[in-house]
Amino acid sequence: MNGATAVIESLRRAGARVCFVNPGTSELHLISALERASGLRAVLCPFEGVATGAADGYGRMAGIPAVTVLHQGAGLAYGLANLHNAGRAASPVVNLVGDGATTHRGLGAPLESDVATLAGSVSRWVRTARDPARAGSDAVAAVAAATGPPGGVATLVVPADVAWSPGGRPSRALPAAPAAPAPATMVTVGRDSTLLLGGQALRARGLAAADRIARATGASLLAEAFPGRIEQGIGTPPIERLSGNPVDARRRLAGCLHLVLAQAAPPVMAFAEPGMGGELTPPGCAVERLDGDVTAALEDLAERLAPHIKARQCELAGAPGQPADRPLAADGVAQVLAALLPEGAIVVDEANTSSVALPAGTSRHDLLTNSGFAIGLGMPLAAGAALACPDRPVICLEADGSAMYTPSALWTQAREGLDVTTIVLNNRGYAILRRERARVLAEPGPSALFELSPPYLDFVALAMAMGVPGSRAGTTGELAVLMKQAIAEPGPHLIEATVPARY
Repeated sequence: MNGATAVIESLRRAGARVCFVNPGTSELHLISALERASGLRAVLCPFEGVATGAADGYGRMAGIPAVTVLHQGAGLAYGLANLHNAGRAASPVVNLVGDGATTHRGLGAPLESDVATLAGSVSRWVRTARDPARAGSDAVAAVAAATGPPGGVATLVVPADVAWSPGGRPSRALPAAPAAPAPATMVTVGRDSTLLLGGQALRARGLAAADRIARATGASLLAEAFPGRIEQGIGTPPIERLSGNPVDARRRLAGCLHLVLAQAAPPVMAFAEPGMGGELTPPGCAVERLDGDVTAALEDLAERLAPHIKARQCELAGAPGQPADRPLAADGVAQVLAALLPEGAIVVDEANTSSVALPAGTSRHDLLTNSGFAIGLGMPLAAGAALACPDRPVICLEADGSAMYTPSALWTQAREGLDVTTIVLNNRGYAILRRERARVLAEPGPSALFELSPPYLDFVALAMAMGVPGSRAGTTGELAVLMKQAIAEPGPHLIEATVPARY
């Protein structure tokens, strides 16, 4: 057995089930081992940013690490943006990055680079395999690092000669590291408190416990502005997301004297602005953290503070009606989606400025957002989520500018027959830059550097070139008809929704 076979077999034994690959010559032995492995599905991605974004989506929904195979430092660099997003969402991802043979280093080969340093910018764990006999144990250590609480990106660099050399031995998975208990008994919650939820606290159990605590104490309850995954809809407690607009977020947190971060990051501005501090919490606000096994901590706290209070549950007020036919805007897209969303759907939201929250009484679903703000995540994330949950429909709300970063994700969706409906909200420009230019610089109006026309992007033609059926909607009625068809038919679909430009 060579080192490559030991790595792949060890990953399989450690629970890996899907590998997103964009290989090169340095990874040929890893690919050969992957093709021979049973129970480990290989998914080809024509761009590394699709592989890393799909691994993120798989990790968020499956809860076990997806694996990527990337080609040396340059291939890793192509995938860095979506690895940054995966890290911010605490998604379990294991990267296998092939590298030149150790005997080849220092010769100035075209792809020679410092792979470990590149990986370190987005990984919580990095190791270079040195010996085929230990490569298997290196692989299971990577899985342990990716899954250990709170989860994240682990990268194993595999030099070509370590991969091809004999003497490999597979290893079994390391025992799972239990989440450290959170000090719930030490946390105080009162009327002047705000519970800000993130991570596992945004799953159904954590939401229910937090809702009980808030009702018993009068505390405010908020979700992070851009959660990696949140369970929403009928049967879950309603929860408000903190606004991504810093002015609105500051207004919402004004008067908060005590902030409890339940696996949430401290709220800060996404970008600095002249004359404004970066923190969104008001001066003098005391901050406490709940990390580790945050779900158990919230449930313990709920039993202590609200033993006889049940969590609220969103209910459907009545049969959702189809909105009146009118020209499309972002709110119209949200109304159509709320009316037609299948039970158990997964909604991926990278609509950016065209994003509108769905009503609380919508069908039960999971919502995935871009926690790291590196655009080009939506369509790859949707592909990974669909592979993790093949029995659940995936709806991807995608901005036109972001869609141009990783359009080849559509090809992977078509090749794998994934049940993803992508709605591209096309306002023909980078609307967030239009908006921020007007707000920060007081310079409203168009800028040639923020516009995506002319020429006009044709997402229907782009989808069909990738093997995905495409259609176009200009009204809410047209969108409803096309969504019904896409949801009813298996496999991927793309709908281009033309919405007004926003300045």
